[in-house]
Amino acid sequence: MIIHLHTWMRSKWHLFLGVALGLLIASTGIPANAADTPRTASENGGVQAASWFVTVPYGAVKTAFAIGGGIVGGITWAVTGGNTETAKAVWIPSMTGDYVVQPQHLTGEKTLHFVGGSSDESTPQRSARNQTTRGLSP
Repeated sequence: MIIHLHTWMRSKWHLFLGVALGLLIASTGIPANAADTPRTASENGGVQAASWFVTVPYGAVKTAFAIGGGIVGGITWAVTGGNTETAKAVWIPSMTGDYVVQPQHLTGEKTLHFVGGSSDESTPQRSARNQTTRGLSP
């Protein structure tokens, strides 16, 4: 039983790491009134050190996600007979976004985007088409 438990735990360490990283990123938000107060030099250094510490696992996971998206997008392109728009629907969200955690992400001044978006989603035609596709009224 102990051997099976050890094997199971070893096979699930990626899941544990992902959950731990997600909780760390989600719990770094601070109250709005704390964001208005100036930080000392040591606090700035601490936040910067924390951002570098968090960037190492986050960047590795984001890079693996982007590589996986590139592969799946390539397969999508091949299966759809070279339809680039369909492949871009996989490539753009998986390959764009933030690869580095900046101090502003940890202090709540900027939002950290793991999955990026299309630059043309802001156009009214695309927005209306996406809402219609999702069953929402434009």
